[in-house]
Amino acid sequence: MIRQTEGLRWRRSRDCATGACVEVATIGDEVLIRDSKNLDATPLAFSRAEWEAFVSGVKAGDFGFE
Repeated sequence: MIRQTEGLRWRRSRDCATGACVEVATIGDEVLIRDSKNLDATPLAFSRAEWEAFVSGVKAGDFGFE
């Protein structure tokens, strides 16, 4: 599905200095994610519950690369 992404408030990490970042926006009950280097690509879409589970996993260290 093609999504209208113009006019959304895209956010990225404060640590992103290179311009090669992941950006996040919300629209309704969905969270959209895109690559800042490829703004024309269709963003990935997740439900709010899926996003919150992901963020909780990151905070808990579930995605470590040791």
